[in-house]
Amino acid sequence: MDTEAIKRRLLTRRDELRSREAHANAGLRQQPNLCGDYGDVSNRTEEDGLLSALSLTADAELKRIERALQRLRLGHYGTCAVCGDEIGPERLNAVPYADRCVSCA
Repeated sequence: MDTEAIKRRLLTRRDELRSREAHANAGLRQQPNLCGDYGDVSNRTEEDGLLSALSLTADAELKRIERALQRLRLGHYGTCAVCGDEIGPERLNAVPYADRCVSCA
């Protein structure tokens, strides 16, 4: 297993998510314009909900990535956190922050 390639992939994804989360949070911090018509206010409310969901989703994935990077540092990457078996390379390729094998997931 090429741990350096995995680490680069995780770090790249972490940077992408941090950027996405920053943009979503910046959009949420903007003062809403409540002077528009009902449709405008409704659209802004819907947009705020989407931005909030994006931020929460990015945050959850960021936490998984940080845990995967920690497992890499400790030499536990690729080992199932539940049963201790090896996590298949196909699974790690698809989900590089996976901490469980297919059976335990």
